[in-house]
Amino acid sequence: MYEIIVLLIIGLAAGLISGVLGIGGGIVVIPMLVGFLGYSQKEAQGTSLGLLLLPIGLLAVMNYYKADLINLKAVGIMVITFVIGSYVSSKFAISLPDNILKKIFAVFLLLYSMKLFFGK
Repeated sequence: MYEIIVLLIIGLAAGLISGVLGIGGGIVVIPMLVGFLGYSQKEAQGTSLGLLLLPIGLLAVMNYYKADLINLKAVGIMVITFVIGSYVSSKFAISLPDNILKKIFAVFLLLYSMKLFFGK
């Protein structure tokens, strides 16, 4: 029961943050699955990708679309390489030791947070 409640809270937090900031999977879901439920880094990443597969942001995308805030041309162009990149990188990530993957993830979050904090 604890796990179900935590998963519901993680999903809600990711949904709320995703709707406001356009983020959720990597920055919210993965750290919470690892930190609160003891998932391995790989399991958390795979679970987060499963969450993103179809339903993620469907209603949020509809709201942004209705407000004319989605560049469909950009989406169409990026989707092509996103599919290829995510397939290739997931094969690579699965082959890495969990501790290395965690460190790569931490460095990414640190660098990005510094860019946000110190950027214009």
